[in-house]
Amino acid sequence: MAPPSDPLDDVALLDRAATAARLLREAIATRVVGQDEVVDSMLIALLARGHALLVGVPGLAKTLLVATLAQALDLTFGRVQFTPDLLPADITGTDVLEEDPEAGRRRLRFAPGPIFANLILADEINRTPPKTQAALLQAMQEHKVTSGIATHDLPDPFQVFATRNPIEQEGTYPLPEAQLDRFLLEVHVGYPSADEEREIARRTTSGSLAEVPRALTVEELRALQSLVPRMPVTDQALDLAVRLARTTRPEEKAAPSLVTKYVRFGAGPRGSQALVLAAKARAALRGEAAVETDDVMALAVAVLRHRLVLSYRAEADGVRDIDIVRGVQDAVR
Repeated sequence: MAPPSDPLDDVALLDRAATAARLLREAIATRVVGQDEVVDSMLIALLARGHALLVGVPGLAKTLLVATLAQALDLTFGRVQFTPDLLPADITGTDVLEEDPEAGRRRLRFAPGPIFANLILADEINRTPPKTQAALLQAMQEHKVTSGIATHDLPDPFQVFATRNPIEQEGTYPLPEAQLDRFLLEVHVGYPSADEEREIARRTTSGSLAEVPRALTVEELRALQSLVPRMPVTDQALDLAVRLARTTRPEEKAAPSLVTKYVRFGAGPRGSQALVLAAKARAALRGEAAVETDDVMALAVAVLRHRLVLSYRAEADGVRDIDIVRGVQDAVR
């Protein structure tokens, strides 16, 4: 539960959240051209203390986006390049045996892995086997890492932004449903416009990179993150979030034919929870005092698409997860 606070303080924090959103967009724009919707989704995940999965072909600045966000916030940044030979200990860290010169004997010391940072970039997360992917599960859910019999706390804040290449299948491994469910949002990164691509070509070949201005301190970020759970939600918005998640389940009476025909398993309760939490963050970033149905509807695709398990018939008929969510949105309107 969020700690109680003075409503006047929350009003000031709400104003600060809208200002922070503008400053962060401007800071990211010093390095990244365009991708406004992706940036907004990343800020929603950031404020909601959620993890995000960025999906897109190579060269669309997914890695640069995450690194620039970390610089704009002065957060510690850890990058893990996922490969088929990566081991769980390469991510979380491991116990190493060392000599204790004072005691004259050996002892075990935990050597932290790259996951011990505020913002983690899990690059091409689908290139490593499920055993290594699963090393992130405890960290993403509990913000802890267990090595041997000891459990170590991760920094606060701790958030994972993972990238996935959707076009290469050889040498990749599907992400387990349990891990996909831990991502608050799945954000698809598209190609830039012609004007944006022209500006990208100009900037990246000039031989210099612009400095990323500091937009927020860690303390300010924590304060804004603590505001999100306290954001009011209208009954209509709450009901809509629950109906959207439940309508993705084929056994529900209200499920449209698109769901009953092509979905094996729909979104679980984390789907409705994530919808409400992400909608709260979206409203806060816009400086709105309460969450409305528009906030929930705007995030339905990013929150629900990766929580669906489609049937083989869907693949054969060319039906995508976004088609299912769009159909669900139409059904509950």
